[in-house]
Amino acid sequence: MESGGGEVPEGIEAPTMEETFPRVDRRGEVKETPSCPEIPMPDFSQYAEVDAVVARLPCRYPKAGWARDVFRLQVHLAAANLAVWRARRDGGGRPMMELFRIDDLVAREGDWWLYESDLRRLQLKVAMPVGSCRLALPLRGESNNLRNVQPFAVSGPNSVADQSQREAYATVLHSSESYVCGAIVLAHSIRRSGSRRDLVLLHDKSLSDAKRRALAAAGWKLRMIKRIRNPHAKKFTYNEYNYSKLRLWLLTDYDKVVFVDADAAVLRNVDHLFEMPEMSAAGNDGVLFNSGVMVIEPSNATFSVLMKRRDEIVSYNGGDQGFLNEAFVWWHRLSHNVNYLKIFPENTTSEALHKNRLFGADPPELHVVHYLGQKPWLCYRDYDCNWNIPGGVIYASDEAHRTWWRLHDNIAPALRRFCRLPSGASPSSTRRERRRRLRATPTGTGRSKSRPEAALGEAIIKPHVLRGLTPRMRD
Repeated sequence: MESGGGEVPEGIEAPTMEETFPRVDRRGEVKETPSCPEIPMPDFSQYAEVDAVVARLPCRYPKAGWARDVFRLQVHLAAANLAVWRARRDGGGRPMMELFRIDDLVAREGDWWLYESDLRRLQLKVAMPVGSCRLALPLRGESNNLRNVQPFAVSGPNSVADQSQREAYATVLHSSESYVCGAIVLAHSIRRSGSRRDLVLLHDKSLSDAKRRALAAAGWKLRMIKRIRNPHAKKFTYNEYNYSKLRLWLLTDYDKVVFVDADAAVLRNVDHLFEMPEMSAAGNDGVLFNSGVMVIEPSNATFSVLMKRRDEIVSYNGGDQGFLNEAFVWWHRLSHNVNYLKIFPENTTSEALHKNRLFGADPPELHVVHYLGQKPWLCYRDYDCNWNIPGGVIYASDEAHRTWWRLHDNIAPALRRFCRLPSGASPSSTRRERRRRLRATPTGTGRSKSRPEAALGEAIIKPHVLRGLTPRMRD
């Protein structure tokens, strides 16, 4: 494949990235009725079987936004579809790692790249919606394009069982022990959902022996890692080593990994995510995905590329999420139910009633709740202490808080001591302080737990765009 200059052919109006990945509202739904832009494709029926596909890629690098050129994506999709539908069953390829795995690269000479692609894997990729205007894997009964796609071939007589042994859930802890309790409850929640996939936890030297034993007892397979520094972060800041998440791509003893942040809880089984290709995630804001739950395909070659791009890519939020959104600009939108953010940015009555009903539903309707703000295990169990934190009310939900503590109460008694409540003021005195602050809030600008029918006003603070949240709270 040759890369070089290139412009949209005359007479063809290419859709923009904003049209391909439309803005998602705070409930996780695409604003207005989804209308996916059509990206023109050749008439593949006019082509005979081919042994190789050669494409000249438009490339505006290093101009700003070069990676989000939809014409570049169009050329990749045309070549990928041609390889899937007209190629002989022993070839195909080109260089966009969202479509073609770097592991499939067999030769390169200058700007020419030669790939030998796994056509089953490629078929799954081209079956995905082009942008986020449609769910890649609907959870509400909509039809999708996956039914006619053959699963990845696995050798051995018990292919289904063998395949599940090559899939794992994973999370990452580094730099402190503050998320150990969250990881223990996360492991319990995954097992409680009925999943029997492996649970893998990457950690650095910051964990004590006692904490490691507790995590192992909770079901995690522990892997020691060396932290990866974010070259753009200042020393001693929260995001200094959050690129350690890139170590997930070194889990090459697994074909698929579903990463789940340690501050999340699984309420319903999400094993179906292993059917999805890399990069699959729920929407965050505009063209961006949230990296709290994502499907990846481990690869030493991909890890190497990501490491090389650390200096080149400047994360929009200073963290791994911003970095990964620049590394994987073409991604597949999962339902917001598999990464439902605990946040109330609109601060309206309807939003509060809707979300709190979902957070407290029994049986659960949400698959995964992602606990933004102050974490439940760092609060008192009888209510959400985000009510007490300046600017933290947008993260406060007693319903979501109770849901997490119900999971906690079902873990092994010996593990509960790793979730000890912080010392200090009693829960009752802290609750009185919360109520005092709410009474001091001007009328129409606060959310009150005790009066859900009251008008909540338009905003407690200016509604946040998710990319602009206080860094430590939005993790």
